[in-house]
Formats: sequence, structure tokens, C-alpha cells
Amino acid sequence: MNTKSRFLTIFSVLVYTFLIFPLVIITAAAFGANDYLKFPPEGFSFKWVANIFEVEMFIRTFKISIEIAVFGTFLALLIGIPAAYILSRYQFKGRNFLQGLFLSPVLIPAIVFGFSLLKFLIIKMQFPVYTSLLIGHTVVILPYIIRVISSSLESFDYSIEEAAVSLGAGRIKTFFIIVLPNITSGVIAAFILAFINSFNNVPISIFLTGPGVSTLPIQMMSYVEYYFDPTIAALSVILMLMTAILMFIIERTLGLSFFTK
Repeated sequence: MNTKSRFLTIFSVLVYTFLIFPLVIITAAAFGANDYLKFPPEGFSFKWVANIFEVEMFIRTFKISIEIAVFGTFLALLIGIPAAYILSRYQFKGRNFLQGLFLSPVLIPAIVFGFSLLKFLIIKMQFPVYTSLLIGHTVVILPYIIRVISSSLESFDYSIEEAAVSLGAGRIKTFFIIVLPNITSGVIAAFILAFINSFNNVPISIFLTGPGVSTLPIQMMSYVEYYFDPTIAALSVILMLMTAILMFIIERTLGLSFFTK
């Protein structure tokens, strides 16, 4: 092994250690017998995992987070799929401006964007908190939908679409029977990426939550302000396991190659 290869190996090990070691600490602390976060823990216990299901606010906000993430992602797909198709398929005046507009939520600082949504949706438009939260999440994950689906459309041969149109199929019918099936992998990848970003979102949610309506990440932040027990560590481990199980199911049912088509 030459010096360059040895350096790259050492560097890779350090990077992976930096990424994985915090997860090891959280996992160990989650099953500790201490009444406060400590590493290494003293003893082994499942009481903090059980405590998650005894804290009613975690259960309630988990349901809200799932609802907002699912509904927001579906709304973003309804907007993002045709938007990505138009931006990829056609050249027209104002295309660059429209593309920049759709991508602006990830370019603007999240704190500034969240405060702007608060001023517009809740204060000016006086929308309900739940509706404002749903709109905010839909807007903030829309760029991920458009970027991923646009990448899928870059490898699509539009001559197939033109052939279907020349044989008598309408544009809308052609889109659903020709274009959409060919970018299914991109749609699924966009859904997963958008769902995860919505579920874990903090900067937007912290401005748009209100009395009786909050998300799980915001509630976790609120919890650690008053309690220093390992419940949050245990909840973090459960969320990591849920993500791992989701990715395992997708890999077993679709296969990793499905996303690289």
C-alpha cells in the first residue's frame, strides 16, 4: 500500500468514526440505568424507552409530524412533477426565473424563510396553525422534489413521447402512460427525500407551530429544556431504527438498482 492509499484509508476511517461515534454514544445512553444522560452509562435498562410511550406529547406530535410529512409531500409532488416536466421539456421566456423561484426556499436562510412564512401565513392571512404548517412544509420540500425529478427527466428520451403523440395519444394521456412510468424511480426517491426533510424540519416548524399543534422535533427540543434524562436519546434511537427499517424494506422490495435506472 503506497502513501496516498494509506492516507486515504486513515482519512476514511476518521470520517466514519466522526459520523458513527455520536450515534454509538446516544444508543448507549438510551439504555442506561442513570436518571440523567451519562456516557458510559451505569447499568442497563429499558425504562427510558418505555417512558417515551408514557409522554403523551411525544405520541401526539409524532402523529402530527407524520400527517404533515405525508400530506405535504403529496402536495409537493402534485406541484413538483408537472413543474419539473415543464422546466425540463420546454424552453420559454422566464424559464430561468421560474426555476430560480422554485429553488429559492433552499437558497434563503431557513430562519429568514420561516419568519417570512409566519408573517404572511399566520399574521397577515390568518390561516390556522395546522394549515400554515402544512403549506410551509410543502413549500420548503418542493425544491427537493423538482431537483430529483428533473434529474430523472434528463435521461428520458422525449422522442418516445413524440412518437406516442404522433400516433394519436393526447399530451396528458402520453404523460401518464409514457413519461410518468419511466421516471417512477425518481418520483419514489423524491418522495423519500422530501418526507425525511419534512419530518425532521426544525427552522420552519419552530415558527409555524402553535398551541395544540407542534411537531416531534420541536417537542423534543422543548423537552430537553426542562428534562435531562435519557428519554430523548431513546427516542432518537427509535427514529434511527425506523429510518433503517424503512430503507431496508425499500431495498428488499425495489432494490438499490431501482434508484439508479
